[in-house]
Amino acid sequence: MKGCRATPAKAYRIRKTAPETNQNSKYTAHMPHIADLLKNPQHRTTSFEFFPPKNDEAQEQLQQAITGLEPLHPDFISVTYGANGSARHFTFAATEFVKRESSAVAMGHLTCVSQSVGDLKGAIASYKDIQVENILAVRGDPVGGPTAPWVKHPDGLDNATQLVELVKSQGDFCVGVAAFCDPHPETMNFELDAKLLADKQRAGAEFAITQLFFGAHKYFELVERAAKWGCDFPILPGIMPVTNVNQIERFATLSGAALPADLVERLEAVRDDPASVRAIGIEVAVDMCRELLAGGAPGLHFFTQNRSKATREIVEAL
Repeated sequence: MKGCRATPAKAYRIRKTAPETNQNSKYTAHMPHIADLLKNPQHRTTSFEFFPPKNDEAQEQLQQAITGLEPLHPDFISVTYGANGSARHFTFAATEFVKRESSAVAMGHLTCVSQSVGDLKGAIASYKDIQVENILAVRGDPVGGPTAPWVKHPDGLDNATQLVELVKSQGDFCVGVAAFCDPHPETMNFELDAKLLADKQRAGAEFAITQLFFGAHKYFELVERAAKWGCDFPILPGIMPVTNVNQIERFATLSGAALPADLVERLEAVRDDPASVRAIGIEVAVDMCRELLAGGAPGLHFFTQNRSKATREIVEAL
């Protein structure tokens, strides 16, 4: 299985050199497709996800976070699209910043929510204009939240599989998709999630990134389920360290990820001590990352929440 190589883990090594740059261009030249980076069995990728800023203060925080993680030489950096595409102009600006200022490959996001096919083609063209060739294509949550009924745009697309097909039809793009270690909250069906993941691969997707989850065993169970449906592309585990109890509970509810009872017990015991909560969160994340890498995960994708410190501590600990 490509997504979960059953090979012994060596020390977790990150890329030490930046890619070649073109001095006559404002962008880093010769940026590879993420799928090509994931084909190297001797290299485990490191990648970071940010969300687009909504004001000048948030923009400065985002840029500081990206700059703060640059010494770790991430393989790629992604910027989300916003809940309903309303933040897409911020997404393009932030993605262009990554393209211009980071040594990492820049990956944009795209969703089906509240957009016509014409809107989506325009967004894809915007990525092409800033020379971004890697796109994460996800259906996106309904406006009412992940458990609300899905209602597609009258002139839009109905699912991520259709979105993958659209992106691939617009140029030489490398397309990633979302995967679910816990069942999608809309259907609560493990096997359906695995089947849909295989459908997305057949539509042209070349890798996947999981939603938030707790417990390495859930990742390996997902890889095994997907393989039974013929899905064998690389699946990157998505990691979010617990640094704030209320925040992680909210994310877990939205994503459908179940918090392990033992972790809840540890966090509840120190809920009113932010430093202790953070220390436990870092420790748990490091342990899970080590287990994932030992089991053959092709890399680690960190949901940074636009801050660099916790992510940096985890990667440095590995």
